[in-house]
Amino acid sequence: MITYTYSLILFFTIIICLIASFDKRILFNRHFGAFLKAALLVAIPFIAWDVWFTSKGVWWFNTDYTLGIVVAGLPIEEWLFFICIPFSCAFTYFCFDKFFNLDRLAGFNNIIVFVSIIVCSVIALRHYDKIYTLVTAIATIITLIYLHFIARAEWITKASFVFSILMLGFLPVNGVLTGFGLESPIVNYNPGDFLGVRILTIPIEDAVYGYTQFLLVIYFFTKFKKNENEY
Repeated sequence: MITYTYSLILFFTIIICLIASFDKRILFNRHFGAFLKAALLVAIPFIAWDVWFTSKGVWWFNTDYTLGIVVAGLPIEEWLFFICIPFSCAFTYFCFDKFFNLDRLAGFNNIIVFVSIIVCSVIALRHYDKIYTLVTAIATIITLIYLHFIARAEWITKASFVFSILMLGFLPVNGVLTGFGLESPIVNYNPGDFLGVRILTIPIEDAVYGYTQFLLVIYFFTKFKKNENEY
């Protein structure tokens, strides 16, 4: 049973959202194509990042909790992670956008972006020797600069608000992956490569990493969904 731990985490993360996607009040299933294109596109750099860090020993996986199928150094569950987790996140964002008027939050975009960029810049400069911290901060800075100043995304604060709600799910999911409730973590980290600040068992970099991935998935999902509506 222990070998199914990572698989079960993914299953329980996605199953309720997947079933609810077909609800007539939601109909997220109509946008599966847009989501899949967005998730796969964003997965490319993030999987490359994952493979690189795994090969360098920045983090590694306890295969006792996986099916034992490894591709490019990553368990098959880790590949599926980049579809299952974004699916639940995109579904949640879609529902909030559909049922609640959060457009007024756009007025806080400048604050969210500038504060985030300043904080990430200071952390990157002070902890440039910690590669997970440094790469995560740089990726977040580049993402926010592109979305706010180039793409002119009006939904950054709205997405940030939804992500704060998603943290309620992030904590148990990533908590188990990083060892909460288990004899040993599924994902292990080299102490010299990150700040060492944890939310329960979760490195704070994981939350920022997830936030950046979430913003990019929503950006491309919104674009692809809009293209669907034009046909």
